[in-house]
Amino acid sequence: MRILLVYPEFPDTFWSYKHALKFISKKAVYPPLGLLTVAAMLPENWEKKLIDMNVAPLQESDLVWADLVFISAMSVQCESVNRIITACKKAGVGIVAGGPLFTACHEKFDSVDFLVLNEAEATLSLFLEDLDKGCPKHLYTSDEWPDISKTPGPLWELIDMKKYSAMNIQYSRGCPFNCEFCDIVVLFGHKPRLKSTKQVIDELQALYDFGWRDSVFFVDDNFIGNGEKLKKEVLPAIIGWSEQNGYPFSFHTEASINLSDDIVLMQLMVKAGFDMVFIGIESPHEESLAECNKYQNKGRNLIECVDKIQKQGLEVQGGFILGFDNDPDSIFDTLIWFLQHSGIIVAMVGLLNAPRGTKLFQRLKKEKRIISDFSGDNTDFSMNFKPKMEYNKLIKGYSKVVETIYSPKYYYKRIMQYLKKHDPAQHHHSKIQANGVRAFVKSIFYLGIAGKERFWYWKLFFYTLFHEPSQLSKAMTYAICGYHFRKIYKI
Repeated sequence: MRILLVYPEFPDTFWSYKHALKFISKKAVYPPLGLLTVAAMLPENWEKKLIDMNVAPLQESDLVWADLVFISAMSVQCESVNRIITACKKAGVGIVAGGPLFTACHEKFDSVDFLVLNEAEATLSLFLEDLDKGCPKHLYTSDEWPDISKTPGPLWELIDMKKYSAMNIQYSRGCPFNCEFCDIVVLFGHKPRLKSTKQVIDELQALYDFGWRDSVFFVDDNFIGNGEKLKKEVLPAIIGWSEQNGYPFSFHTEASINLSDDIVLMQLMVKAGFDMVFIGIESPHEESLAECNKYQNKGRNLIECVDKIQKQGLEVQGGFILGFDNDPDSIFDTLIWFLQHSGIIVAMVGLLNAPRGTKLFQRLKKEKRIISDFSGDNTDFSMNFKPKMEYNKLIKGYSKVVETIYSPKYYYKRIMQYLKKHDPAQHHHSKIQANGVRAFVKSIFYLGIAGKERFWYWKLFFYTLFHEPSQLSKAMTYAICGYHFRKIYKI
């Protein structure tokens, strides 16, 4: 059996970093971890080939070669998915589809031959058994939360690591919180399910053995969902492995704001090699936090929480949402003020949307406010429901926020504020690599000469060179990221 695994193309969005990747001659940020893991769950004697359309185009010859095409996707990849399905139908090759997009709205994809939904550990084996018997069904679903301590490691040999800026692994699934707008608990449940410490170390070793020596993203939606096991087992094991191997990786992940309450956990993360964490802050407005059940963020001085995390050596990137029913007219100016005083350089500000299956979707459907499907694009200025605030006012305010915070003046000020206040954790992996030198040279032309931000670029460069020389690489990296954000928002 010859299996072609196809990962659809992402549109140009906030997290695609498309305009920044060209500075380091990379094609995509991360490889398709889900498909690489599914590949490891298929019979060993099957031939396997993976096409990541963010790295290389899907050719007709690839489809002619394949007996089956496996697709996994998120909502934002829907347009590319439809093109792949059309191409497969034209080539006469069978399609097996799974992942968040198909699990959320499988009824929209009747033309797909086999829908293997929910988590692959629960449904893929059922499909494979029926396929072997010659009687596969059209739809496979499950309400089981499978034990991921039995999940195999990804088949890294299917990709060219040189095409990516970072690698990724998964330690846990699920989140203990219940934010109204979030579909993570719908897909993966409330109780965090964990891989064993041995699995984590084995997966890090596999990346090391394949020659990787750069950033690794723990894709967990809340890495600290079970903080005690992290402190007692997992992080000490990573620390030991990292020290033994000369700190070959820097790590980043996603977590909730209560990370700021646990000094020991933060210190262990930094010692293990973590240097960045993405946190869903969502709103500086208490009533909006209460509305969306973001109770872990309520009753806090959120700026102080961010500062506590960053003082430990973990840079905070933040997620923010506009469009809550309780957002006041002043929310736009309040959010700009918050960001400029929080030390958060990278802030993903999106409009509220209601993914299918979430409590928010259910509530808005009862209120007859749902007007379309969720696009999954966090920068397309769309909402799939009728907001309480007058729509044009909301869009105008949202535009003001992103155009302000990513304008050179405001963005570079946040970089300098961060550099002045926070010293990064120093590990052996903190070294200048060849692609970093190339990126800096390109940045001189695109940002320092041709760019409209050239005044701020050189101000940042010389300030960092003379006052924070150890952070020059980080400063230039964020200057390049700012170029991407301005391209995305057309600033």
